[in-house]
Amino acid sequence: MTSPRASRRAPRRAPRRATAGVAAMAVLAGLLLPAPAIAAPEPAPSPSATSAVPAGTTVFTLSPVSNGIVRPGEALSVSVSIQNGTDAELVPTTVTLSLGRTPLADRDDLGDWLDGTSAEATLEPIGNDTIEAVEPGGFGVRGITIAADDPALAALAPGVYPLAASYAGASGTVTSTSVMVVPPIEATDVGIGVVVPITAGPLSEGLLTAEQLAELTAPDGDLTNQLDGVTGTAATLAVDPAVPASIRVLGTSAPESAQEWLARLEAIQNSRFALQFGDADVTAQLQAGLPRPLQPTSFTAYMSSSDFSTTPTPTPTPTPTPSDGPAPTPQPESALPSTDELLAVGPATRAGVYWPADGTADTEIVTRLADIAVDGGAAPLTLIPSSTTRAGSDGRTVSAHGKVGAAEVLVYDSDVSSALDDASHQQEPWLRGAPLTAATAYLAFAAAETNGPLLVTVGRGDGRSRVELGAAISAAFSAPDVTPRTIATVAAADARDLELADVEPSDERAAAASALFGDESELSRFATILDQPSLLTGPERAEILQLLGVAWIGDDSWPQALADHRAQTAGTLDSVALLPTSPSDLYGSSAALRFWVRNDLPYSVNLVLYTTRDNLRLDVQGETPVVATPRSNTRVEVPVQARVGRGDVTLTLQLRSPAFVAIGEPESVEVNVYADWEAVGITALAVLVGLLLLFGIARTVLRMRRRRRGTDAAAPRDADAESADEAEGEAPERAGAEAGTEPEAGRTGAGGGVPAATEGDER
Repeated sequence: MTSPRASRRAPRRAPRRATAGVAAMAVLAGLLLPAPAIAAPEPAPSPSATSAVPAGTTVFTLSPVSNGIVRPGEALSVSVSIQNGTDAELVPTTVTLSLGRTPLADRDDLGDWLDGTSAEATLEPIGNDTIEAVEPGGFGVRGITIAADDPALAALAPGVYPLAASYAGASGTVTSTSVMVVPPIEATDVGIGVVVPITAGPLSEGLLTAEQLAELTAPDGDLTNQLDGVTGTAATLAVDPAVPASIRVLGTSAPESAQEWLARLEAIQNSRFALQFGDADVTAQLQAGLPRPLQPTSFTAYMSSSDFSTTPTPTPTPTPTPSDGPAPTPQPESALPSTDELLAVGPATRAGVYWPADGTADTEIVTRLADIAVDGGAAPLTLIPSSTTRAGSDGRTVSAHGKVGAAEVLVYDSDVSSALDDASHQQEPWLRGAPLTAATAYLAFAAAETNGPLLVTVGRGDGRSRVELGAAISAAFSAPDVTPRTIATVAAADARDLELADVEPSDERAAAASALFGDESELSRFATILDQPSLLTGPERAEILQLLGVAWIGDDSWPQALADHRAQTAGTLDSVALLPTSPSDLYGSSAALRFWVRNDLPYSVNLVLYTTRDNLRLDVQGETPVVATPRSNTRVEVPVQARVGRGDVTLTLQLRSPAFVAIGEPESVEVNVYADWEAVGITALAVLVGLLLLFGIARTVLRMRRRRRGTDAAAPRDADAESADEAEGEAPERAGAEAGTEPEAGRTGAGGGVPAATEGDER
């Protein structure tokens, strides 16, 4: 079936957006060509190798040459094409080109005409040609030229004129609409800035890999095409800092093509500003409750010191003498670049510029962004589409520099930007002319209506060739009555007061951002087990910002990418834990219980094992420091000592970081304590007996000492008595001698000699 023009235009007075692939195609009924739009031969769905149209449909496109601009004395040239997505051959077709001699009144009329929703217009046929038969999956293109001296082009005043091409189909007339622009001869030029993003598309990893960089910076790579498209133009670059950072972190190991690309980026003199890292959506971040958009924290995990080794120039030293030995050889030094150095996007960078996703920033978001301080004192600027302003949604032109309350904004024209975005994705020139003509027509109205410079963009799309992108940029700068301006010049113009329309918030993106931030908070606490927590927190922050990239909006694979990342974060949080334990038996009074710590990280981690008991049968070491080696299981020994008693003791084990953050789930282990009562009793009895013996010995010694002291005191009196007795015995002996008696008789006589001896013996 013949496809109608698939417009992205919202209800009336909303921004218009043409469709890539069918940008200039509309099926109209009710013009001077009365027959209704009809179907092509009934198709059977089949893929097409040569056509970008959906299978089973045909697309008819009118595409003016030279962006539809026809100055007095110039010819009008157009191309008409049919793309056949059916499995039936299309018969030869005669196409009629018609022109209206009454210009369209304003932007609203232009949008309605291009969308096929306008009322009848008076058109006059001015030329025709035949498109030959088109085979299934193929296309046919013909050119129609109206000579400069043709009466149809004579005496046309400056303006935007309706243009249509049509052919008679099997069931009715098929029509495609466009316009012809006749510029004014004398008009004051209006400044225009064109913003071109330099991005790498949606990513789930924090940075591009060397392989991805090699592909993107190859001669036909996306990044190369983007840089080729802006080189030599006055376009303002919106650079994703993740791209140059991805190249710089690799140091000398970065692909040669990537290093050359970075050198080109730094060398060109285009004005520029840095997008959020990964072109992260600032609106989703603020709606998730953050006070300001996040920034990358560290790229240490992505860098290797060997890629940044440099040999310093040696300091001149005096010539050494033989005793000095050989001169020292300078050793390579490694100085890793700082985060700011990695994120730099080149010269002439305007700081403090935010570009939320199209149509997401309301007054609150713009005001909050304006409150963020900018290095250098420049006022923050927020880029917003004109469709989100009251004036723009009413179909009026909005100049670039405006104010929403006290917040400064840069407003880009939604209709022009949408058409340029579509044109930059059209590979074929006979299709590209349609959106380029639409952009030029909108610019003609904008230049005539604006009270200040204009701003447009080419969208955030990827996969564009240098030709497609260059054509879109050139169309904006070569439009009638405009002159190129940098972002600084546009921002220096007088700011006009603006009022923003209500914007429906995206609860899904805000909820996703909130969940990612919660996971990051958990990981930040977990990372305190590392000597360098940034080895985990740096990549996590970079990946979160990439997942919040604007390029993911509308991508059906985004929910899965979010789920995969959150699962990966959960796996990291579970990468360090105690291995399951089994019950233990404790025989004897003391031992060391062994446990195992699993560490799946590529880094050593610092832990403390906290052990608590549920009863007093066991004494246990409460804190045991652990250094777990990378990607291995590390043994931990916890000393324990049994007290008196038998029974079961439950030990609760919990790993914590040095910052007392719980790591992993707690584990419990049962310990069966077998204490020996008999040994304890014997020991106690032995101690008691020993004490009694010591007491008895001490008492005996003390008694003998007292007795000895008493004996020593009685000894002098006994000696005196003995001397007296001896004196008494000697007296009779002397008397007997003098009387002539025998001494023996004297001792045996009645004098009692024996008793004296006996008495002495008793003593």
